Amino acid sequence: MPLSLRLLSQPAGAIAVFAAAAALEALGDSLFQSGLYRATGLNRAAVLAIGALVLAAYGALVNVPRWDFGRLLGVYVVVFFVAAQIVNRVRFGHAPTPPIYAGGALIVAGGLVMMLWKA
Repeated sequence: MPLSLRLLSQPAGAIAVFAAAAALEALGDSLFQSGLYRATGLNRAAVLAIGALVLAAYGALVNVPRWDFGRLLGVYVVVFFVAAQIVNRVRFGHAPTPPIYAGGALIVAGGLVMMLWKA
């Protein structure tokens, strides 16, 4: 088995791929928001085009681990949630509120159950 597949068969390797994919998805989404609401003319078209390319890269990367699709996206949601909060803070200056922290704790707990429970 190639080294890349062996790494991805381990939870830590898959989570590393998910972290990169989540960063791409959150960045792509934030580019779309900036393109739609903060840019005009050719700048808007360029920002939206770059956002589309970044989201395409996310789609390719998130499907690298060969997991069951439901489990794959279930665990990925946890990583995306964390990445989205980081992007929201860094790009837009919005800090998470207590309800986001509480809901996020439930999201993380659910992801851990899906990832670690061997049924």
